[in-house]
Amino acid sequence: MADRAPAETELAGPVAGVITAVLRRAIRTQSGVARAYVRLIRERHPDQSPAQIRRTLDSRFLAMVTVSGVAVGAAGAVPGVGTVVAVGAIGAESIVFLEAAAFYTLAVAEVHGLDVRDGDHEELLVMTVMLGASGTAILSNAISSGGGSTAGGSLAARSLRIPGLKEVNRRMVSRFVRKFAVRRATLAMGKLAPAGIGAAVGGWGNRRLGRVVVDTADATFGAPPEAWPAA
Repeated sequence: MADRAPAETELAGPVAGVITAVLRRAIRTQSGVARAYVRLIRERHPDQSPAQIRRTLDSRFLAMVTVSGVAVGAAGAVPGVGTVVAVGAIGAESIVFLEAAAFYTLAVAEVHGLDVRDGDHEELLVMTVMLGASGTAILSNAISSGGGSTAGGSLAARSLRIPGLKEVNRRMVSRFVRKFAVRRATLAMGKLAPAGIGAAVGGWGNRRLGRVVVDTADATFGAPPEAWPAA
């Protein structure tokens, strides 16, 4: 395993450093905001259960990334907007998607009552949720190989007790960089299509990737608690 890491890093090249830096910046900026947002919703809607607020987070996240994809795809078809400008917009929108996914994941953690304010735990959960099935597979394997229990609590809850978390995150980052770059690059080509096709592809593609995030969050965090803990 130790001999393989450098090759994986070199394969990604400079892109790896950029994506990793953007990921960590997104987590830092969204962490406190996500927790405050959940507290604000609870204050405004004290009658809503954790499950109801979780559904609100799901729908708002999907709506946001869909609209973002449509907007960038539509911009690519506007006369006078050059390819360089359109590609730049797509790059910025990819950052928006990543930030939205980080916000959503950390907000879900707050709904589930998990304290993930440690930076390594935040990174682990955000990458797990964005990777989809491969992310939950890496996390499950890390829990098992780390001597953690394979039963009792969600994957997210059990991940807080993983020893050697930095090593697990290193493996996650390697997979995350490759998948994120490939997915966004593939989708970017469709967003550059003319005559409104780019808008349709952008909206559909972003929603599809957003659906992966929501479904993986469900698998990682499990069902929301039935009620809020007593103050």
